[in-house]
Amino acid sequence: MNERAWLLADSMIERAADLRVNVHTLENGARIIDAGITAAGGFAAGLALADLCMGGLGHVALTWLTMGAETVPGVQVWTDHPAESCMASQYAGWAIDPAGFFAMGSGPLRAMARVERDLFAKLRYAEQAQRGVLVLETRTLPTEDVAEWVSVKAGVAPDQLTLAVAPTASLAGGVQIVARVLETGLHKMDTLGFDVTRVSSAVGAAPLAPTARTDVRAIGRTNDCILYGGQARYTVDADDGELAAIAERLPASASSDYGTPFYETFKRYNSDFYRIDPMLFSPAEVWLTSATSGRTFHAGRLDLDVLRASLFGS
Repeated sequence: MNERAWLLADSMIERAADLRVNVHTLENGARIIDAGITAAGGFAAGLALADLCMGGLGHVALTWLTMGAETVPGVQVWTDHPAESCMASQYAGWAIDPAGFFAMGSGPLRAMARVERDLFAKLRYAEQAQRGVLVLETRTLPTEDVAEWVSVKAGVAPDQLTLAVAPTASLAGGVQIVARVLETGLHKMDTLGFDVTRVSSAVGAAPLAPTARTDVRAIGRTNDCILYGGQARYTVDADDGELAAIAERLPASASSDYGTPFYETFKRYNSDFYRIDPMLFSPAEVWLTSATSGRTFHAGRLDLDVLRASLFGS
């Protein structure tokens, strides 16, 4: 995936003007692609970031979604390599926290660093590559020290690193976060103790959030697009009994914290992300199809009232 993502990053750099991204090289040789800090970025840059996040093993596009009586812009995502593209790459599970800097890291470089040892052991996945790509959700451009810290963790030279960055409250950042609609469901499956390597294919969609005025507000809106507007379908190598056992527990509505805009939930817990019920983070509506029997199990629902309050409230 790192090699695939590197070629995708090359394409972003070649199309920098069209994508409205800024590109520069640090003194230690690391390449920085700025898709929303000093750069305008946009929808196309967000799609490109989502491709990087999925290690080139996913497909992401803008679309129109019918939700109730409304037609809204959204993101559609599909992959035939869900465990690898979503969990080993796209999942923002690596805290990039050298002194004076913080970002959540996504992308295939995670599979080289394997800081999340338990997760990668369950996935039975690792990569060794000469070069790698990491996507950072942050409002601070990475420095040489940050690139050096990442390079040591991943075992790759700084001049063989590409770091792509965008803040949450940006067009590009919003697109790449909502494109995690499949990943959230897979992560929830893992939390429930289900082996996600048994998921063979996945397809889903979620509405796009209007860009918020702050990153915290943007975190709320982008999460709500998945929690209250996200739909995901998974084809799974499992029998009916196994899927029936997890289906009702899989959507966001199974959580005790479900029912209010995420920003309000976040504030209720004094902005402590880790106090929120982890069962909340999943698509609003899911379908699980058994590759063995062909039977499909459906659970969850869209909640357009909460979604409207989040996206178009104050």
